[in-house]
Amino acid sequence: MYYNYPAYQQNQWMPMMNAYPNYMNWNHSHQQANPYTMQSMCQDFGGRPYVVNIEEATKRNNTYRTAIWTGTHLQVTLMCIGVGEDIGLETHPNTDQFLRIEAGQGLVLMGKGPNQLEFRQYVTDGDAIMIPAGAWHNLVNTGNCPLKLYSIYAPPEHPFGTVHQTKEAAMYEENH
Repeated sequence: MYYNYPAYQQNQWMPMMNAYPNYMNWNHSHQQANPYTMQSMCQDFGGRPYVVNIEEATKRNNTYRTAIWTGTHLQVTLMCIGVGEDIGLETHPNTDQFLRIEAGQGLVLMGKGPNQLEFRQYVTDGDAIMIPAGAWHNLVNTGNCPLKLYSIYAPPEHPFGTVHQTKEAAMYEENH
């Protein structure tokens, strides 16, 4: 048996036949999402081979955070930060993080402590941001449209299947 995963082809989401047969022992459900809708990107495909046009998926995402792939050692999330909003000052003691801006512009702040944010850099679409484990950091949307980005955490930072519609929902979940 073969599985279809969403793939981006010719300006539309199309099913694409995966070459990996069912003899592999997947740890997660094999439910198929409708590849023609944004809903298919709200599914975490982690632990399985997966191909996605990350730029298109990131630009289509309207949630604060959605995990699209959570593996044992790596996690990919899509993010959308509203105008004038920010990710929020945070640190990940044991996790390196990579951010890639696909649309919009912002200001990156990083440092050794929450009151020591010596690193400041404006970013725009196409820029990549590397955040070392333990660095305090924030990303502020300074533009006039939503800031669209994806984040790669190594190791994973959020539970498998994480979807936070808003920053408030993410803060609530992280505090409870």
